[in-house]
Amino acid sequence: MNNQSTVSNTRSYWLQTMLRIANPVLEALAERKLRATMPVENKNEEQRQFSHLEAFARTLVGMAPWLESPALDAEEEKLRTRYSELVRAGLDAATDPESPDFLNFSQGFQPVVDTAFLAHAILRAPNALWHGLDSRVQANVVKALQSSRTRKPFFSNWLLFAAMTETALRYMGADWDRMRVDFALKQHEQWYLGDGMYGDGPDYHADYYNSFVIQPMLVDIIEQVRGEYPDWDAMRENILIRAQRFAAVQERSISPEGTFPVIGRSLAYRFGAFQSLAQTALRRELPTGVAPAQVRCAMTAVIKRLIEAPATFDEAGWLQIGLCGHQPELGEPYISTGSLYLCSAVFLPLGLPADDEFWQGADAPWTSQKVWSGQTVAIDKAI
Repeated sequence: MNNQSTVSNTRSYWLQTMLRIANPVLEALAERKLRATMPVENKNEEQRQFSHLEAFARTLVGMAPWLESPALDAEEEKLRTRYSELVRAGLDAATDPESPDFLNFSQGFQPVVDTAFLAHAILRAPNALWHGLDSRVQANVVKALQSSRTRKPFFSNWLLFAAMTETALRYMGADWDRMRVDFALKQHEQWYLGDGMYGDGPDYHADYYNSFVIQPMLVDIIEQVRGEYPDWDAMRENILIRAQRFAAVQERSISPEGTFPVIGRSLAYRFGAFQSLAQTALRRELPTGVAPAQVRCAMTAVIKRLIEAPATFDEAGWLQIGLCGHQPELGEPYISTGSLYLCSAVFLPLGLPADDEFWQGADAPWTSQKVWSGQTVAIDKAI
Protein backbone atom coordinates (compact mmCIF):
# COMPACT_ATOMS: atom_id res chain seq x y z
CA MET A 1 0.00 0.00 0.00
CA ASN A 2 1.44 3.39 -0.95
CA ASN A 3 1.60 6.32 1.42
CA GLN A 4 -1.27 8.11 -0.35
CA SER A 5 -3.56 5.18 0.40
CA THR A 6 -2.35 4.96 3.99
CA VAL A 7 -3.05 8.64 4.62
CA SER A 8 -6.46 8.41 2.95
CA ASN A 9 -7.29 5.40 5.11
CA THR A 10 -6.26 7.31 8.23
CA ARG A 11 -8.66 10.17 7.51
CA SER A 12 -11.38 7.64 6.74
CA TYR A 13 -10.67 5.89 10.05
CA TRP A 14 -10.95 9.17 11.96
CA LEU A 15 -14.18 10.06 10.17
CA GLN A 16 -15.82 6.68 10.67
CA THR A 17 -14.80 6.65 14.34
CA MET A 18 -16.23 10.12 14.91
CA LEU A 19 -19.51 9.17 13.24
CA ARG A 20 -19.69 5.89 15.15
CA ILE A 21 -19.53 7.91 18.38
CA ALA A 22 -21.88 10.65 17.25
CA ASN A 23 -24.52 8.69 15.38
CA PRO A 24 -26.69 7.44 18.26
CA VAL A 25 -26.86 10.93 19.78
CA LEU A 26 -27.60 12.84 16.60
CA GLU A 27 -30.10 10.42 15.11
CA ALA A 28 -32.07 10.16 18.34
CA LEU A 29 -32.23 13.90 18.90
CA ALA A 30 -33.19 14.65 15.29
CA GLU A 31 -36.12 12.25 15.78
CA ARG A 32 -36.90 13.88 19.18
CA LYS A 33 -36.23 10.57 20.92
CA LEU A 34 -32.98 11.30 22.78
CA ARG A 35 -34.55 11.34 26.24
CA ALA A 36 -36.50 8.21 25.39
CA THR A 37 -33.57 6.17 24.09
CA MET A 38 -30.25 7.34 25.59
CA PRO A 39 -29.11 5.35 28.61
CA VAL A 40 -27.83 7.36 31.58
CA GLU A 41 -25.35 5.00 33.15
CA ASN A 42 -25.20 4.41 36.88
CA LYS A 43 -26.33 7.84 37.94
CA ASN A 44 -28.95 9.51 40.09
CA GLU A 45 -31.93 11.55 39.05
CA GLU A 46 -29.90 14.77 39.17
CA GLN A 47 -27.59 13.57 36.41
CA ARG A 48 -30.58 12.65 34.28
CA GLN A 49 -31.45 16.34 34.18
CA PHE A 50 -28.16 17.17 32.48
CA SER A 51 -26.91 14.16 30.55
CA HIS A 52 -28.78 14.73 27.28
CA LEU A 53 -27.52 18.28 26.75
CA GLU A 54 -24.04 17.03 27.62
CA ALA A 55 -24.20 14.36 24.92
CA PHE A 56 -25.40 16.73 22.20
CA ALA A 57 -23.19 19.73 22.98
CA ARG A 58 -20.03 17.73 23.50
CA THR A 59 -20.53 15.69 20.36
CA LEU A 60 -20.86 18.90 18.36
CA VAL A 61 -17.85 20.66 19.86
CA GLY A 62 -15.55 18.17 18.10
CA MET A 63 -17.61 17.62 14.95
CA ALA A 64 -18.18 21.28 14.17
CA PRO A 65 -15.12 22.05 12.01
CA TRP A 66 -15.88 19.01 9.84
CA LEU A 67 -19.51 20.08 9.46
CA GLU A 68 -18.32 23.55 8.41
CA SER A 69 -15.84 22.46 5.72
CA PRO A 70 -17.07 21.16 2.33
CA ALA A 71 -15.30 17.90 1.55
CA LEU A 72 -13.18 17.26 -1.53
CA ASP A 73 -14.41 13.66 -1.74
CA ALA A 74 -17.97 13.22 -3.05
CA GLU A 75 -18.88 10.44 -0.61
CA GLU A 76 -17.54 12.36 2.36
CA GLU A 77 -19.48 15.43 1.22
CA LYS A 78 -22.69 13.37 1.17
CA LEU A 79 -22.00 12.37 4.76
CA ARG A 80 -21.22 15.95 5.77
CA THR A 81 -24.46 17.17 4.20
CA ARG A 82 -26.50 14.45 5.90
CA TYR A 83 -25.00 15.05 9.31
CA SER A 84 -25.35 18.81 9.00
CA GLU A 85 -29.06 18.30 8.42
CA LEU A 86 -29.28 15.93 11.40
CA VAL A 87 -27.55 18.46 13.63
CA ARG A 88 -29.81 21.32 12.55
CA ALA A 89 -32.84 19.14 13.26
CA GLY A 90 -31.26 18.38 16.62
CA LEU A 91 -30.77 22.06 17.39
CA ASP A 92 -34.46 22.58 16.70
CA ALA A 93 -35.46 19.64 18.90
CA ALA A 94 -33.13 20.74 21.71
CA THR A 95 -34.31 24.36 21.90
CA ASP A 96 -38.02 24.11 21.02
CA PRO A 97 -39.97 24.41 24.31
CA GLU A 98 -42.69 22.17 22.85
CA SER A 99 -40.24 19.38 21.98
CA PRO A 100 -40.12 16.20 24.09
CA ASP A 101 -36.34 16.66 23.82
CA PHE A 102 -36.27 20.29 24.93
CA LEU A 103 -33.00 20.25 26.84
CA ASN A 104 -32.16 21.72 30.20
CA PHE A 105 -30.30 25.02 29.79
CA SER A 106 -31.30 26.63 33.08
CA GLN A 107 -31.92 24.23 36.00
CA GLY A 108 -29.01 23.29 38.25
CA PHE A 109 -25.41 24.30 37.63
CA GLN A 110 -24.29 21.81 34.97
CA PRO A 111 -26.07 23.64 32.09
CA VAL A 112 -23.51 26.45 32.48
CA VAL A 113 -20.95 23.96 31.14
CA ASP A 114 -22.82 22.40 28.28
CA THR A 115 -24.54 25.52 27.05
CA ALA A 116 -20.98 26.76 26.57
CA PHE A 117 -19.91 23.65 24.69
CA LEU A 118 -22.90 24.13 22.39
CA ALA A 119 -21.98 27.80 21.95
CA HIS A 120 -18.39 26.80 21.17
CA ALA A 121 -19.60 24.35 18.52
CA ILE A 122 -21.70 27.03 16.86
CA LEU A 123 -18.73 29.39 16.73
CA ARG A 124 -16.63 26.63 15.18
CA ALA A 125 -19.25 26.05 12.47
CA PRO A 126 -21.24 29.28 12.06
CA ASN A 127 -22.46 28.54 8.55
CA ALA A 128 -23.62 25.01 9.28
CA LEU A 129 -24.89 25.58 12.81
CA TRP A 130 -26.12 29.17 12.82
CA HIS A 131 -26.69 30.67 9.39
CA GLY A 132 -28.17 27.36 8.26
CA LEU A 133 -31.00 27.66 10.80
CA ASP A 134 -34.30 29.35 10.07
CA SER A 135 -35.24 32.42 12.11
CA ARG A 136 -37.53 30.50 14.46
CA VAL A 137 -34.77 28.07 15.49
CA GLN A 138 -32.24 30.89 15.74
CA ALA A 139 -34.53 32.71 18.17
CA ASN A 140 -34.93 29.55 20.25
CA VAL A 141 -31.16 29.01 20.34
CA VAL A 142 -30.60 32.56 21.56
CA LYS A 143 -33.22 32.12 24.29
CA ALA A 144 -31.66 28.82 25.34
CA LEU A 145 -28.19 30.36 25.63
CA GLN A 146 -29.47 33.39 27.51
CA SER A 147 -31.44 31.20 29.94
CA SER A 148 -28.19 29.76 31.31
CA ARG A 149 -27.38 33.16 32.83
CA THR A 150 -29.48 32.35 35.89
CA ARG A 151 -26.62 30.09 37.04
CA LYS A 152 -23.46 31.52 38.61
CA PRO A 153 -20.28 29.76 37.43
CA PHE A 154 -17.78 28.50 39.98
CA PHE A 155 -14.49 30.37 40.49
CA SER A 156 -12.51 28.08 38.19
CA ASN A 157 -12.38 27.18 34.49
CA TRP A 158 -16.17 27.61 34.69
CA LEU A 159 -15.70 31.35 34.17
CA LEU A 160 -14.82 30.48 30.58
CA PHE A 161 -18.14 28.67 30.11
CA ALA A 162 -20.04 31.85 30.92
CA ALA A 163 -17.70 33.84 28.66
CA MET A 164 -18.05 31.41 25.75
CA THR A 165 -21.85 31.62 25.87
CA GLU A 166 -21.70 35.42 25.81
CA THR A 167 -19.19 35.33 22.95
CA ALA A 168 -21.59 33.23 20.89
CA LEU A 169 -24.46 35.60 21.68
CA ARG A 170 -22.26 38.44 20.46
CA TYR A 171 -21.74 36.59 17.16
CA MET A 172 -25.49 36.02 16.87
CA GLY A 173 -26.18 39.74 17.16
CA ALA A 174 -28.00 39.25 20.47
CA ASP A 175 -27.59 41.06 23.76
CA TRP A 176 -24.34 39.94 25.37
CA ASP A 177 -22.59 40.63 28.65
CA ARG A 178 -19.10 42.04 28.13
CA MET A 179 -18.34 41.81 31.83
CA ARG A 180 -18.60 38.00 31.85
CA VAL A 181 -16.09 37.85 29.02
CA ASP A 182 -13.80 40.40 30.62
CA PHE A 183 -13.84 38.65 33.99
CA ALA A 184 -12.94 35.28 32.48
CA LEU A 185 -10.11 36.66 30.36
CA LYS A 186 -8.61 38.81 33.10
CA GLN A 187 -8.94 36.16 35.79
CA HIS A 188 -7.24 33.50 33.68
CA GLU A 189 -4.41 35.94 33.10
CA GLN A 190 -4.07 36.06 36.88
CA TRP A 191 -4.14 32.26 37.03
CA TYR A 192 -1.40 31.76 34.44
CA LEU A 193 1.37 29.70 36.07
CA GLY A 194 4.04 29.76 33.37
CA ASP A 195 5.28 27.54 30.52
CA GLY A 196 1.90 27.33 28.82
CA MET A 197 -0.04 26.21 31.90
CA TYR A 198 -2.99 27.84 33.65
CA GLY A 199 -4.30 27.05 37.09
CA ASP A 200 -7.86 25.81 37.33
CA GLY A 201 -8.85 28.59 39.65
CA PRO A 202 -6.14 29.85 42.01
CA ASP A 203 -4.46 26.43 42.26
CA TYR A 204 -2.57 24.11 39.94
CA HIS A 205 -4.39 20.86 39.15
CA ALA A 206 -2.54 17.88 37.65
CA ASP A 207 -5.24 17.00 35.15
CA TYR A 208 -6.30 17.67 31.56
CA TYR A 209 -8.52 20.71 32.08
CA ASN A 210 -6.06 22.96 30.25
CA SER A 211 -7.08 20.89 27.23
CA PHE A 212 -10.69 19.97 28.02
CA VAL A 213 -11.61 23.63 28.52
CA ILE A 214 -9.07 26.33 29.28
CA GLN A 215 -6.72 26.63 26.31
CA PRO A 216 -9.30 25.94 23.55
CA MET A 217 -11.86 28.33 24.97
CA LEU A 218 -9.36 31.10 25.63
CA VAL A 219 -8.09 30.85 22.05
CA ASP A 220 -11.50 30.88 20.41
CA ILE A 221 -12.93 33.58 22.66
CA ILE A 222 -10.00 35.93 22.08
CA GLU A 223 -10.20 35.35 18.31
CA GLN A 224 -13.92 36.09 18.27
CA VAL A 225 -13.73 39.34 20.23
CA ARG A 226 -10.78 40.84 18.35
CA GLY A 227 -11.20 44.57 17.90
CA GLU A 228 -13.72 44.94 20.71
CA TYR A 229 -11.35 46.49 23.28
CA PRO A 230 -7.62 47.31 23.17
CA ASP A 231 -6.92 45.52 26.46
CA TRP A 232 -8.47 42.30 25.10
CA ASP A 233 -6.47 42.62 21.88
CA ALA A 234 -3.30 43.02 23.91
CA MET A 235 -3.90 39.59 25.47
CA ARG A 236 -4.17 37.70 22.19
CA GLU A 237 -0.50 37.09 21.40
CA ASN A 238 0.30 35.60 24.78
CA ILE A 239 -2.80 33.39 24.74
CA LEU A 240 -1.77 31.93 21.37
CA ILE A 241 1.88 31.47 22.37
CA ARG A 242 0.84 29.64 25.53
CA ALA A 243 -1.57 27.39 23.61
CA GLN A 244 1.20 26.49 21.18
CA ARG A 245 3.56 25.61 24.02
CA PHE A 246 0.86 23.53 25.68
CA ALA A 247 0.36 21.68 22.38
CA ALA A 248 4.07 20.83 22.38
CA VAL A 249 3.72 19.39 25.89
CA GLN A 250 0.68 17.39 24.81
CA GLU A 251 2.47 15.91 21.81
CA ARG A 252 5.39 14.85 24.01
CA SER A 253 3.01 13.21 26.49
CA ILE A 254 1.85 10.57 23.98
CA SER A 255 3.88 7.42 24.57
CA PRO A 256 5.29 5.22 21.79
CA GLU A 257 2.36 2.87 22.46
CA GLY A 258 -0.30 5.55 22.08
CA THR A 259 -0.97 5.92 25.80
CA PHE A 260 -0.74 9.01 28.02
CA PRO A 261 -0.42 9.70 31.77
CA VAL A 262 -3.43 8.57 33.77
CA ILE A 263 -3.66 11.64 35.99
CA GLY A 264 -6.40 13.88 37.31
CA ARG A 265 -10.14 13.87 37.08
CA SER A 266 -12.48 13.32 34.13
CA LEU A 267 -10.39 10.59 32.54
CA ALA A 268 -13.64 9.17 31.18
CA TYR A 269 -13.48 11.94 28.55
CA ARG A 270 -10.90 9.64 26.94
CA PHE A 271 -9.01 11.25 24.03
CA GLY A 272 -10.88 14.51 24.56
CA ALA A 273 -7.79 15.11 26.70
CA PHE A 274 -6.06 16.16 23.46
CA GLN A 275 -8.47 18.88 22.38
CA SER A 276 -5.80 21.56 22.72
CA LEU A 277 -3.33 19.70 20.50
CA ALA A 278 -6.12 18.98 18.02
CA GLN A 279 -7.15 22.63 17.91
CA THR A 280 -3.58 23.81 17.42
CA ALA A 281 -3.30 21.40 14.48
CA LEU A 282 -6.62 22.63 13.08
CA ARG A 283 -5.32 26.21 13.27
CA ARG A 284 -2.07 25.17 11.54
CA GLU A 285 -0.13 26.60 14.48
CA LEU A 286 1.84 23.58 15.65
CA PRO A 287 5.13 24.38 17.38
CA THR A 288 8.34 24.64 15.39
CA GLY A 289 9.79 21.17 14.85
CA VAL A 290 6.46 19.40 15.33
CA ALA A 291 5.30 18.18 11.92
CA PRO A 292 1.57 17.82 11.27
CA ALA A 293 2.12 14.20 10.18
CA GLN A 294 3.66 13.22 13.51
CA VAL A 295 0.71 14.72 15.35
CA ARG A 296 -1.67 12.82 13.05
CA CYS A 297 0.17 9.58 13.76
CA ALA A 298 0.38 10.17 17.51
CA MET A 299 -3.29 11.03 17.82
CA THR A 300 -4.29 8.10 15.62
CA ALA A 301 -2.40 5.78 17.96
CA VAL A 302 -4.30 7.20 20.94
CA ILE A 303 -7.67 6.98 19.19
CA LYS A 304 -7.09 3.35 18.22
CA ARG A 305 -5.78 2.41 21.64
CA LEU A 306 -8.93 3.67 23.37
CA ILE A 307 -11.78 3.25 20.90
CA GLU A 308 -10.90 -0.36 20.16
CA ALA A 309 -10.81 -1.37 23.82
CA PRO A 310 -13.53 -3.96 24.53
CA ALA A 311 -16.79 -2.60 25.99
CA THR A 312 -16.09 1.03 25.05
CA PHE A 313 -19.63 0.96 23.61
CA ASP A 314 -22.72 -0.81 24.88
CA GLU A 315 -24.72 -3.15 22.67
CA ALA A 316 -26.74 -0.26 21.24
CA GLY A 317 -23.64 1.78 20.36
CA TRP A 318 -23.63 4.27 23.25
CA LEU A 319 -20.39 5.11 25.02
CA GLN A 320 -19.82 3.55 28.43
CA ILE A 321 -17.95 5.10 31.36
CA GLY A 322 -14.22 4.41 31.35
CA LEU A 323 -10.89 5.36 29.83
CA CYS A 324 -9.75 2.10 28.23
CA GLY A 325 -12.95 0.11 27.93
CA HIS A 326 -15.76 -0.01 30.49
CA GLN A 327 -14.37 1.17 33.83
CA PRO A 328 -17.30 2.66 35.77
CA GLU A 329 -15.08 3.26 38.80
CA LEU A 330 -13.40 6.04 36.81
CA GLY A 331 -16.62 8.05 36.70
CA GLU A 332 -16.73 10.91 39.17
CA PRO A 333 -20.15 11.83 40.62
CA TYR A 334 -20.66 14.39 37.82
CA ILE A 335 -19.90 11.86 35.06
CA SER A 336 -22.76 10.17 33.24
CA THR A 337 -23.26 8.82 29.73
CA GLY A 338 -23.66 12.26 28.15
CA SER A 339 -20.45 13.54 29.73
CA LEU A 340 -18.37 11.01 27.81
CA TYR A 341 -19.01 12.62 24.44
CA LEU A 342 -16.35 15.27 25.05
CA CYS A 343 -14.06 12.64 23.53
CA SER A 344 -15.24 14.03 20.17
CA ALA A 345 -12.93 17.04 20.66
CA VAL A 346 -10.00 14.98 19.36
CA PHE A 347 -11.51 15.04 15.85
CA LEU A 348 -11.10 18.79 15.23
CA PRO A 349 -8.48 18.25 12.46
CA LEU A 350 -11.19 16.71 10.28
CA GLY A 351 -12.03 20.35 9.60
CA LEU A 352 -8.83 20.52 7.55
CA PRO A 353 -9.30 19.54 3.89
CA ALA A 354 -8.12 16.12 2.77
CA ASP A 355 -5.31 17.72 0.76
CA ASP A 356 -3.94 19.57 3.78
CA GLU A 357 -0.44 18.78 5.01
CA PHE A 358 -1.92 17.28 8.18
CA TRP A 359 -3.48 14.48 6.12
CA GLN A 360 -1.00 14.30 3.24
CA GLY A 361 2.37 14.17 4.98
CA ALA A 362 4.09 10.78 5.05
CA ASP A 363 3.69 8.90 8.32
CA ALA A 364 6.24 10.14 10.83
CA PRO A 365 7.24 9.12 14.36
CA TRP A 366 6.17 11.41 17.16
CA THR A 367 8.56 12.71 19.78
CA SER A 368 8.35 9.88 22.31
CA GLN A 369 8.64 7.29 19.54
CA LYS A 370 11.81 8.95 18.33
CA VAL A 371 13.46 9.42 21.69
CA TRP A 372 12.71 5.94 23.03
CA SER A 373 14.07 4.32 19.87
CA GLY A 374 17.34 6.25 20.08
CA GLN A 375 16.62 8.75 17.31
CA THR A 376 17.63 12.39 17.34
CA VAL A 377 15.21 14.78 19.03
CA ALA A 378 15.36 18.46 19.85
CA ILE A 379 15.93 19.59 23.43
CA ASP A 380 12.71 20.71 25.03
CA LYS A 381 12.61 24.11 26.65
CA ALA A 382 10.14 26.36 28.42
CA ILE A 383 8.81 29.57 26.95
